[in-house]
Amino acid sequence: MSDDPTKMGNQPSLTTSTGTIWLVVGGIMAAISVVLLLALQQVDSSGVALLGVVLIVLSYLVMVEARLLIRNLHRRLIVLATFFGIIAVLALVFVVLISISAVD
Repeated sequence: MSDDPTKMGNQPSLTTSTGTIWLVVGGIMAAISVVLLLALQQVDSSGVALLGVVLIVLSYLVMVEARLLIRNLHRRLIVLATFFGIIAVLALVFVVLISISAVD
């Protein structure tokens, strides 16, 4: 890895963190997403929101498992950051799907 501090891969959250902060912000993101999707379940009762909730909770559980089981620090942080992004994308996709179904 190069010593250039301006490269994205050289930020402290991907090089020196233990991963706890990723679990905290991932938990906050997952909680907000789950509450939002459960509220949107009132709009669309087809079960799309519940599928989103299940996938978000599973993604967060993968983050917890990665924090506990992956020993290589850099690999662990990459996995945690990736699944944090997956939670955000899942929430967005399911909100858009519910919105599209509510318009029709």
